Amino acid sequence: MSVSDGVAQGHTLLGNFTGGSNQVRVRAYNERLVLSLVRLHGSMSKADITRRSGLSAQTVSVIMRALEKDGLLLRGEPVRGRVGQPSVPMRLNPDAVYSFGVKIGRRSADLVLMDFVGKIRLQHHETYAYPLPWKILEIITAGIARLEGQLDDVQRSRIAGIGIAAPFELWNWADEVGAPEGAMDAWRGFDLQAEIASRVRHAVYLQNDATSACGAELVFGVGSAYPDFVYFFIGSFIGGGIVLNSAIFSGRTGTAGAVGPLPVRGKAGETRQLLDIASIFVLENLLRERNIDPQPLWYSADDWIDFGESLDIWIQQTADALAQAIIAAASIIDFGAAVIDGGFPPWVRKRIVTSTIEAAAKLDLQGVIIPDIIEGQVGSQARAIGGASLPIFAKYLTDQSVLFKEVREVALS
Repeated sequence: MSVSDGVAQGHTLLGNFTGGSNQVRVRAYNERLVLSLVRLHGSMSKADITRRSGLSAQTVSVIMRALEKDGLLLRGEPVRGRVGQPSVPMRLNPDAVYSFGVKIGRRSADLVLMDFVGKIRLQHHETYAYPLPWKILEIITAGIARLEGQLDDVQRSRIAGIGIAAPFELWNWADEVGAPEGAMDAWRGFDLQAEIASRVRHAVYLQNDATSACGAELVFGVGSAYPDFVYFFIGSFIGGGIVLNSAIFSGRTGTAGAVGPLPVRGKAGETRQLLDIASIFVLENLLRERNIDPQPLWYSADDWIDFGESLDIWIQQTADALAQAIIAAASIIDFGAAVIDGGFPPWVRKRIVTSTIEAAAKLDLQGVIIPDIIEGQVGSQARAIGGASLPIFAKYLTDQSVLFKEVREVALS
């Protein structure tokens, strides 16, 4: 299986839970729906869940008792109303389920342990000049062993799996990352999912890195406010995703929303791909041209220093290119928002978004309804968080689009 095949399989694992009619699958789906509703709203009473899910009060009572007994739900303090019995809000137990998320980048890798409500509990970060299969396998297997060593037996038994967020075709753009000729060809035909699965005791899921970041934004970020948005994640190379009707739209081949190949005008008026302007490797090259060490870019995404003029130039050029890409996307689909995030600190993200809004206002907008241009809420770890979400959704939650469909239908009824 190739990397791209694994991405397709990871998508299937995330969303293939609505079929089947036997009692076990129906009960499993209803439990997922209850857990997903509680996750979406933070806490909910039995009456709230009954109203929003369309399930009977008796069914909801049985499900909630079972989920509480299994430790997946925690009981809150009773809330007394004017009449009747007090309602008891229930919330997800953060310690009930854990999941590993792995981000494989072209300059660094991140491994996180995420809990049931999306909070990162433990993390590990490593940098390298360029990724090679054996190095990635070592980082993942040794990193998991190291993080598991910090857990007790009960916590280890609650790990749902490992979700890996990796770029399509890692062997591409080898020149841009300075890899020796032919070195990255080791990725061709390399079955990353199977190789990791053979070395760990957990289920392994695989998805494109930008798609994972987009999924994290949908689930933990702006997804509840915007059912349709175009997403840009600026990493070593920019990537992204498309969300329609509260679901990731991957397209016929799984590459919809890649955004990197979008044609835009460069500073000299020439046509270039978005990834050749709005990617961190471009900033890296700008720094090298000025004899500034670019390594701090990769030490920690949240701890960049201010690189001065080089950073100013890159932000402006990135914003100009992003503005063009957003207008082009909005001319095809009436997105509610264009969400921008990346592997950098919040202050850099804010500057990029502000500059993009200003650049978009200078373009010819006739016939285009410009979407809200906003900051992503998940941040630099979006890819790893999206990866860690894969096992949790596969085993405990409903597909986000199904959940929002249920909520909208109940709200309209």
